[in-house]
Amino acid sequence: YLCPNLEKRPRHPHLYFINSFECHYLESAMFRFLFVLFIIIPIIEIALLIQVSDVIGGFATIALVVITAILGAKMVKTQGMGALQNVQAQMAQGQMPAKELFTGICVVIAGVLLLTPGIMTDVFGLLLLTPAIRNKLAAGLASQATVRMSAGMQQGPSPFAGQQHAEREQGQMERPTTIDGEYERKD
Repeated sequence: YLCPNLEKRPRHPHLYFINSFECHYLESAMFRFLFVLFIIIPIIEIALLIQVSDVIGGFATIALVVITAILGAKMVKTQGMGALQNVQAQMAQGQMPAKELFTGICVVIAGVLLLTPGIMTDVFGLLLLTPAIRNKLAAGLASQATVRMSAGMQQGPSPFAGQQHAEREQGQMERPTTIDGEYERKD
């Protein structure tokens, strides 16, 4: 199960029981995602392939799908290597490579989409390989994350905040004192 709130029954340690509405929602959201991914998208792809083959012919449609897969794989390789080099350069400078990591994730998703046979997935894959589209997507996701974080902070302190603070103070008291120094071993 995807749910972290699972309860093991003492007499049956191999059985897990879901005890919250949140877990049911997560499972139904995952089901919807998988249903769209494996049922709806292939149906749309087949319909598009049939329509395109009516216009340009069957062999030309197959050639189009194969050519986009080959070109997409080459583009993913070059952009992926560039993103990896940028991540390494940012980390060598001691900076967090957030933009480069997002670029890498987009390139991987684009590669999967381009290697999947179909026209709609190829279009989405090529869009993800376009830096302008990636930048707009990153800006939109960043604004959503900022809004959700600020909305979550406005709800007030957690009911466990006092407990966490007490645990933090206790952890600081139990932490051993570190003394920085040098030594030389003489045998």
